[in-house]
Amino acid sequence: MSSGTDTGSEAKDILRVLNTLMIEHALPLWSGEGWDHAKGGFVERLDREGGADHLAPRRVRVQARQIYCFAKAADIGWYPQGRELAMKGIDYLLAKARSPDGKPGFVHLLDPDGAVLNPLRDAYDHAFVLLALSAACQLSGDAQLRDEIAALAGFLDVHLRSPHGGYVEGIPASLPRRQNPQMHLFEAMIAAFDATRDPVYQSRAGDLFALFVANLYDARRRVLGEYFEEDWSTIEPLIVEPGHQAEWVWLLKGFERITGCPTARYRAQLLSSALRYRCTVTGCLLDEGDAEGNIRKSTRRLWPQTEIAKAFIAQAEQGEEGGAAEALAALVRLHQHYLRHPVAGGWYDQFDHDGRSLVETIPASSFYHIVCAIAEAERVLGSPAN
Repeated sequence: MSSGTDTGSEAKDILRVLNTLMIEHALPLWSGEGWDHAKGGFVERLDREGGADHLAPRRVRVQARQIYCFAKAADIGWYPQGRELAMKGIDYLLAKARSPDGKPGFVHLLDPDGAVLNPLRDAYDHAFVLLALSAACQLSGDAQLRDEIAALAGFLDVHLRSPHGGYVEGIPASLPRRQNPQMHLFEAMIAAFDATRDPVYQSRAGDLFALFVANLYDARRRVLGEYFEEDWSTIEPLIVEPGHQAEWVWLLKGFERITGCPTARYRAQLLSSALRYRCTVTGCLLDEGDAEGNIRKSTRRLWPQTEIAKAFIAQAEQGEEGGAAEALAALVRLHQHYLRHPVAGGWYDQFDHDGRSLVETIPASSFYHIVCAIAEAERVLGSPAN
């Protein structure tokens, strides 16, 4: 299944290379330039030289993603000082983004001073706030964080639940419905259960799995839809993002872990379908296709490469033949094409069909994907080679 990269020798030490990149370069870079030491909060992006962009508005989802990164890095022993930064990030998030206008929930966008730029309550944002709180709770065991998780889950139940299943896009509600917020809420509920062991989050994850089976996944065409009507009927022509197909493979493995519900058939089908949308030169996943396997967008972002690695890691953990080798090959491609940046600890976000970089800055939003993929690789495939 591998394509486009001679991975033999590189795959043997890719975990060591990526571990070093994280510990010696990426985590120090993003805790230094990536944190606003004057005003608090994480910056949205670095410039091409690795300097902080202090003028860019701050998405709440990115604040939450960076909290997750540093909590995770501290929890697995990569970066013990990440604990303090994660907790500072939590304090900033709660102080600036939660109910600054007196209404429940977290706002969507802040300015660099921490003032509200957009008061939208967005389901996708709240998924990442829940993930951040869960990662910090997993790390610290703090009872207050457990209470914050429960309060946020209560907000989701009261204000964002849809009568058609899953959650509405936000307040105010909007169309089309998207699978993406549902996927990340599924991820966050699994993380909340891991952090608290409270079966209520297991149950909420089960509700989202039921939505996946009934509406999000097209069993006949074996693809995951992206956009839906209010009642979750599919919008045609169906758009497929192969990165999301791969991401669900990993998440379904996590759901199986916490519930015992078998997901192997869905995982195999999603993975097989995702692999249809690949760059013939690099072997990397492309950004978008249709239900028949045709390419709609031949650009290739960083994050789908982390997700295809995680998908193969999930299959390797299940004992699927070839899963570990494919996961290592995907990590080699991630490193070769995206992580070899002039700024040590930085990355390229997206390339066009001809391999030209399309994003000049280094966006913070990608760090969550990178940290998770490398951490999962170490957990399942073993410690970095010495």
